[in-house]
Amino acid sequence: MHIILALLYLSLMVAPECSTLPTKGNSTRHVNSIINIAQITLIHIKKLRAKLPVAPHIEVTTPSIEGLTGISRDLGLLDNDLQSPVLELLSQIQTDVSSLEGRVRSFALTMDCPIQARRRLETSPASLYPDSYLYLMLTKVERYLENLVLNKEKLKVC
Repeated sequence: MHIILALLYLSLMVAPECSTLPTKGNSTRHVNSIINIAQITLIHIKKLRAKLPVAPHIEVTTPSIEGLTGISRDLGLLDNDLQSPVLELLSQIQTDVSSLEGRVRSFALTMDCPIQARRRLETSPASLYPDSYLYLMLTKVERYLENLVLNKEKLKVC
């Protein structure tokens, strides 16, 4: 019994940064974590694209990266769009985006940024045009995350 308590005490004392909530003082670590998740998601997208037939060129416009509040909102909308049953191939991407949105939301709250409640799912054209929608969503997520990585300094402002 004493060994278990000693191990528990030791594990809590050795790695306190693993058990603490994000704070304003350690923002660089959280920004790096968010960027790492975005880059991993981009790798997942590239691997998935390699398995799919060549897609037609799709032009999409993505919202500008303005700060944590907007990034959290945009990732929440992308997450909602990725939850369509016809996008089963994108389940890993959806999981990544959901994780990324949660990380951004948590960081934004610690930075005292105003965060809106997530919107509910809306109907999408996924069921009408499943193949086109799959490529559209892949492209939207890819462009947004590329833009996020390029504008990572915006993760430090609300």
